[in-house]
Amino acid sequence: MADTFQLEIVTPEKKVVETAAEEVQIPGKNGYLGVLPGHAPLITELSVGEIKYRENASEQRLAVAWGFAEVLPDKVTILAESAERPEEINVERARKAKERAEERLTSGDTSVDVDRALDALHRAEARLDVTSGK
Repeated sequence: MADTFQLEIVTPEKKVVETAAEEVQIPGKNGYLGVLPGHAPLITELSVGEIKYRENASEQRLAVAWGFAEVLPDKVTILAESAERPEEINVERARKAKERAEERLTSGDTSVDVDRALDALHRAEARLDVTSGK
């Protein structure tokens, strides 16, 4: 069995990653999914979260939001609405977005779209986690 598989991460704007990876962790709709070479085929919906992958024994991280992943024994293709490397994330903007979402959720205002506020909160938290190395 091979020690790596082909990993491609694509957004509507660009191909973000194309590499040989040793493993990847994907934020699936029902929780995180770990993939190693030779994994059984599957398709999963992505949630908001963090993709971690290892190439050449070095861990890489990306903040992602929504999309799909196709897992094959020798290739993983991730089609994400957004995928950001740590250096592409504006930390101050992410902190402010997190604060705004938390304020909306705790305001008691019945006109607040709770699902939208939760999405904004999770997206900001994922960005901050990726930049902090947690």
